Amino acid sequence: MADEQLKQQIKEMIVDRLFLDADPAEMADDENLMENYEIDSVNLFEIVVGLEEEFDISFEDEDFSVDLFATVNNLAEYVEKKRG
Repeated sequence: MADEQLKQQIKEMIVDRLFLDADPAEMADDENLMENYEIDSVNLFEIVVGLEEEFDISFEDEDFSVDLFATVNNLAEYVEKKRG
């Protein structure tokens, strides 16, 4: 299970990169990001670049799935897996 600090970092990065009018501290770890924040393919690209820069990881083509980007929990688990 990903730690709270990692999840908070991811939330802050998403809010900053997508210029969301949202408080990262109030985002639920398991809420559907695409539905709640109207995230589209351009926003997903911003999230990917943000995660790669912030956590020094890289996404492979086979890693991309709607489920991966659905929640902060999923993203945090992915980051932890990639960082080993």
